Amino acid sequence: MLKSSWKWMLPGLLVLLSGYLLWPLQTDYWDIKRNSKGEDVKQEWMNQGTPASNPDSPNILLIMADDLGMADLALYDVNGQTTPHIDHLASEGVKFNHAFVSSPVCSPSRASIITGRYTQRFGFEYQMHDRYLKNRLEFLASRLLMKSGPWIPKWMKEVPDKEAILKQGLPPEEITLAEILQKHGYYTGLIGKWHLGWNEDNKPCNFGFDYQYGFYQSHSLYAHEGTPGIIDQKVPADFTDKHIWKGQRDGPYAIFRNCQEIQEREYLTDRIAQEGIDFIERNRNDPFFLWLSFNAPHTPLQAKEEYYKRFAHIKDPVKRIYAAMIANLDDAIGSVLDKIEKLNLEENTLIFFISDNGGAEYTFTTENGPYKGGKITDFEGGVQVPFILKWKGHIPGGLTYDPMVSSMDIFHSAISAADIPLPDDRKYDGVDLLPYIKGDLKGDPHDILFWQRGYSKAVRTRHWKLLLNEDSGDTLLYDITNDPWEAEDVMADHRTEAEKLLDMHALWSSDLADPLWPSMVHYEFRDGGKLHYFDQ
Repeated sequence: MLKSSWKWMLPGLLVLLSGYLLWPLQTDYWDIKRNSKGEDVKQEWMNQGTPASNPDSPNILLIMADDLGMADLALYDVNGQTTPHIDHLASEGVKFNHAFVSSPVCSPSRASIITGRYTQRFGFEYQMHDRYLKNRLEFLASRLLMKSGPWIPKWMKEVPDKEAILKQGLPPEEITLAEILQKHGYYTGLIGKWHLGWNEDNKPCNFGFDYQYGFYQSHSLYAHEGTPGIIDQKVPADFTDKHIWKGQRDGPYAIFRNCQEIQEREYLTDRIAQEGIDFIERNRNDPFFLWLSFNAPHTPLQAKEEYYKRFAHIKDPVKRIYAAMIANLDDAIGSVLDKIEKLNLEENTLIFFISDNGGAEYTFTTENGPYKGGKITDFEGGVQVPFILKWKGHIPGGLTYDPMVSSMDIFHSAISAADIPLPDDRKYDGVDLLPYIKGDLKGDPHDILFWQRGYSKAVRTRHWKLLLNEDSGDTLLYDITNDPWEAEDVMADHRTEAEKLLDMHALWSSDLADPLWPSMVHYEFRDGGKLHYFDQ
């Protein structure tokens, strides 16, 4: 009788188990709704009359590297790589020793730079994702495949459906630096990586860029796999690398010009530089804003053979090709700067150079030492980046600036240099660095900076740094003045200071929007024998 019961019960249990494992998690809970009121406010501002363009307005050139850490450059670290053109830029401008991005992850960092705001104010809290785990079976399989870390899939009850995923990106109601400058007579261009959305509402063409060349998502191949003269190096130990090579140059990883897909055969770092040179040449007689957004040295690891041969002394093939890519990037930047000089535009061009976050340790290309952590972590190695500003004839060359500055300050410094008023309907978080550099304003541009991605939170002053994991309850406190490497947690001896910082973060976060889409993975960082987890 018992055997007979099991005979009928077992299929039923299998059906229930299959239903549990395969039941779709995708819902419309995370569907991104249009902020019609915010878009109307923006449109009203865009329709306001503007004064005639000023032909003496300075050109704005924003040069961005991707995943370039401070330790990658001899300019910041004795063990870093010599980059003659970047070093020369610093010698003629201002080198910031303590520059921070508002997020250690690519897309939120870029969103804050182009808007001058903490992206949590408008729900851009997490990295955008191409897809999410659809059911519990996918989740369990992913946990099994990725068990070695550092990527750990998050368990979620609800995830965005396909249409909602496509809506991820910079909200249409946000006003970008390009839109403000365009409105005041600038010709604007984005060349290179966008990573702020690839649906029709979120493309760069809809955010104030007159000209666009590059790709929309997090990565693209520098050249088609197997191209003669190009060294391809895969990183089997890095899970994300598999995804990158799988994407090739399809869909959002394709190359676009003015939002139309094109076929590109030239090595991408060189092509981005040449596109920048051509843009500058075409607009030499009128004010322009150019966001020259290189994807180097972000993975995939691909280098031109001529650069690869320079670094034969580096035996690790991953580190060797990384060094080759940085050298190529430096030469590409040099070619753009040479064009500025040859056209006699130096004194009328405000130049910024910055990386979007710290070096990506998990690619095994870099280590960010002596700073702790790297990309995705809130440790100094993840949020502190190379940053240079140059404006010949307006700011003395060869300066070094030690107080804390933020990547959000690029927005405000550019707007101030162009003498343009800001929209007054939203809160901005950056400051104009120019009067601080010139000595017209005393004190520090920022007394405090904040970070937040889900349960991962951090706050930094000139003297203290606090990291909070609300999921585990771990709280770390570092005396940055005496321990800039975050080697020793002093929480036990300075609880009063920690409480002050926690209160500051709570006050700041009380004015933020809910995330527009969820995080998909935890990132695991091992510090000696201790594990730290960061929401991505």
